[in-house]
Amino acid sequence: MTKTSATVRVQQWVVITSIILFALKVAAYFLTNSVAVLTDALESTVNVVTGFTGLYSLRLAAKPRDDNHPYGHGKIELISASFEGILILVAGLIIVYEALINLLHPHVLGQLSTGILIVSSTALINYGLGWWAISTARKHHSMALEASGKHLHSDTWTTLGIVGGLLLLRLTGIVWIDSAVAMIFAVFIIVEGGKIIRKTVAGLTDEADAELLQRLIVAFNQQKREAWIDLHNLRVIKYGPILHLDCHITVPWYFNVNQAHEEVSALESLIAAEFQQSLEMFVHTDGCVPPNSCRVCPLEHCTERKAPFEGRLEWTLENVTLNQKHGMG
Repeated sequence: MTKTSATVRVQQWVVITSIILFALKVAAYFLTNSVAVLTDALESTVNVVTGFTGLYSLRLAAKPRDDNHPYGHGKIELISASFEGILILVAGLIIVYEALINLLHPHVLGQLSTGILIVSSTALINYGLGWWAISTARKHHSMALEASGKHLHSDTWTTLGIVGGLLLLRLTGIVWIDSAVAMIFAVFIIVEGGKIIRKTVAGLTDEADAELLQRLIVAFNQQKREAWIDLHNLRVIKYGPILHLDCHITVPWYFNVNQAHEEVSALESLIAAEFQQSLEMFVHTDGCVPPNSCRVCPLEHCTERKAPFEGRLEWTLENVTLNQKHGMG
């Protein structure tokens, strides 16, 4: 099974399950007449809407690049995830509003035991489905599917909070408990939605991913080839499952085209092995500049050496991202 078909298959199950669970929560509301359960059902409408949105974005992101989209369609996943984050925020605010209304105007509750059983079962299903979505998303680098999984988990905590409120209400008869618990978990939902929006905005604006760059730099330092004298102007952006990398690499000035290409291919293989995902690289090769380059070049038996080797240049996040040749000032 391909990466694309795996993520789409999981998202299809997210959509189907979300519709079924929404119907169960509506049924639980009619049985219990609980505003807290109604709030949970309203929050589940977000699951349904974003489920379809996520499915559409995953299908579109899987399309190959074309003349109008030379970098592919991967950024649609970011748009889908940001839309989902906004809906999560709205759902959290709705929960707060409904909980306040319920505090002011308590409702007479009906079949609590049956309602608790139904709502509890939806929480377990949501958590399992969310775990499956998140693990698949991280394996295949899908932000849209990961957002869906996190939303399912946030829905799980909301549901469990409401179940806890209903249980306490059943035991104590204190009618405001379910509203108080719902408001507490609404805060959790709002924070989670904010995190998703922050992450997608960073992706849409091509914000530098320091964690991703650091992983690359560690791999480069650990597996440097002798001919890799310097690396600079390193930039990485992610469009859906595709990693785009631009950089300049300094090699001995006397290398012919085939030799330089061999070094670029080795660099690409290193990155592909590290990240295990689709990769598109644009690497510019620079020729070394003796004698400065000689001081950081470990290449043995170099007939063009103009200065003794003093030490290998350590690549760091600070010097490889600069558009400064050789990183020596």
